[in-house]
Amino acid sequence: MLTKKGKYGLKAAVFLAHQPEGKALQVAEIADANHIPKKFLDVILGEMRHAGFLLSRKGKSGGYRLARGADQINVGALIRALDGPLAPLPCVGGSDYLPCPDCDGPNCTIRLLMAKAYAAIREVMDDCSLADLRDISGDRLQAFVDYI
Repeated sequence: MLTKKGKYGLKAAVFLAHQPEGKALQVAEIADANHIPKKFLDVILGEMRHAGFLLSRKGKSGGYRLARGADQINVGALIRALDGPLAPLPCVGGSDYLPCPDCDGPNCTIRLLMAKAYAAIREVMDDCSLADLRDISGDRLQAFVDYI
């Protein structure tokens, strides 16, 4: 499940993707425009900077901006950086695999169902960039809705 941290981070990243290339915005500006608590967003943007998705500059003309083009920032990678694995259960997490104490391994029907859901989540998230989200409007919005 997408946490508030993941959702707010993604909203902030899409908002920054709408800005002219290289334009930095203050945390308060991003928070106000997206209805995100400023203190929480401050922490989230710091994590996104540390993960390499954002650059920051201090001072009056400073703020946050994307570290690279919106078309080069993968939504799945961004969500993983903020929320951890996309897997709905630890026993389907690929490299983050952790068996459940009550799991009967490869025959566990719950695990098999969640593995299928995980594959679908990965396909959608990893096939989407910030530019894709930024550019969704009008006919493209309907095409995106039809895709999902």
